[in-house]
Amino acid sequence: MKYLHTMVRVADLEASLDFYCNKLGLAEVSRIDNEKGRFTLVFLCAPDDKEAATAGSGVQRAPLVELTFNWDPEAYQGGRNFGHLAYAVDDVYAACQRLKDCGVVINRPPRDGYMAFVRSPDNISIELLQKGEALAPAEPWVSMPNVGVW
Repeated sequence: MKYLHTMVRVADLEASLDFYCNKLGLAEVSRIDNEKGRFTLVFLCAPDDKEAATAGSGVQRAPLVELTFNWDPEAYQGGRNFGHLAYAVDDVYAACQRLKDCGVVINRPPRDGYMAFVRSPDNISIELLQKGEALAPAEPWVSMPNVGVW
């Protein structure tokens, strides 16, 4: 398992970038504008991690902060602005099965062979991402419904 990023939802992208980059000193590594989903993702890293974060074929090698800006305004309450912790795993199906066998609810099953979400006992959302290419769709995951929120 490898720690990837922490996601934080932001209400004002420019003000957030001013804080994280100009004041705190983080550096922008990449940006994704998704018109269909109506959001922007901006990935930031600490200055000492910049070389590692951008090294080699787009493979993330250093932990990042992901700023998520939803284009449609939303009032974030109850910690909703904090998104999730993300980890790359060798086998998303095996990781989910191990967690399920331990009594953990799989909130968003890895139906796509790539991404799943679970929650900690404190209700912190944890994203599990398949290392490399997505695995072939497989049961019971393909047929498993979402449970709750993630």
